[in-house]
Amino acid sequence: QVRLAESGGGSVQAGESLTLSCVYSGGTYSAYFMGWYRQAPGKQRELVAASGDKTVYADSVKGRSTISRDHAKNTVDLQMNDLKPEDTGVYYCNIVPDPSYFGDPTMYGVDYWGKGTLVTVSS
Repeated sequence: QVRLAESGGGSVQAGESLTLSCVYSGGTYSAYFMGWYRQAPGKQRELVAASGDKTVYADSVKGRSTISRDHAKNTVDLQMNDLKPEDTGVYYCNIVPDPSYFGDPTMYGVDYWGKGTLVTVSS
């Protein structure tokens, strides 16, 4: 069955870095961009970064984050530097049907999510 397994989150202080990792299987991923989303408490899920034939980043993390995908290993990582309190949230990996859309991809039919990995950034 479909598996999306995120790891690497934790509690850090502002200015520190984290690398999030995702292993995915059981679905059709090759034809899609793969990306990282996050959801802050009380907020809608949003796209942070995506990787396909190009890489895209949300304005909020551009310059501080690097997404990397390994198609052979079915992994996608997100390195986040200079973390800020507003980066706090649960981070999820998933397909990115439209890499130009940075909102919740539910409207594109993305309806399965892993457990996510929690990132907490304290000031």
